[in-house]
Amino acid sequence: MSEPQHRRLRDFVAQLAARLDRQPKEAALLEQGRALLLLHDDWLEVAFARPHPERYQQYLLYADAQQRFSVVSFVWGPGQQTPIHDHRVWGLIGMLRGAELSQSYRIGDGGLVAEGTPVRLEPGYIEAVSPRVGDIHRVSNAFDDRVSISIHVYGANIGAVSCAVYREDGSEKTFISGYSNRYLQNIWDKSHG
Repeated sequence: MSEPQHRRLRDFVAQLAARLDRQPKEAALLEQGRALLLLHDDWLEVAFARPHPERYQQYLLYADAQQRFSVVSFVWGPGQQTPIHDHRVWGLIGMLRGAELSQSYRIGDGGLVAEGTPVRLEPGYIEAVSPRVGDIHRVSNAFDDRVSISIHVYGANIGAVSCAVYREDGSEKTFISGYSNRYLQNIWDKSHG
């Protein structure tokens, strides 16, 4: 990564950390974070933009030493999607390349209920998630013939957070996602295990 590319990520991290130091309310933080998110498509290193033929990739780009936030690239191969899941922390999802579809859900009397129509995230679009504003969704690559990439910022080290996937009846199964770049995951596990 060249110095200007490193600088973009470093500047974003420093600015977000400074805002978190002020302990803003979540709504203000999400709004301020939208203005900062790294959606210039000239900085993401190739190693963090590689798709996998069978499943989407979640590459850790930065984890705050105090566990206040993490920055992750999601790389979607053609037609790939997540299960219906939550995050249990605030998050911002910004589209960098390609497009994604995000379908929100809520738990109703009979199980999961889709809320509205899927939102199409195009480059530059930013969606917020949190238990307060809505946190259950399914995300998929909008394309069957190309890769899509989004940048996610979460209010914790998301690869170490216990989240849940949801069955159609609304029941949940918890999981910890980890990261696709195993080297960084192994460092995390050794230092916090």
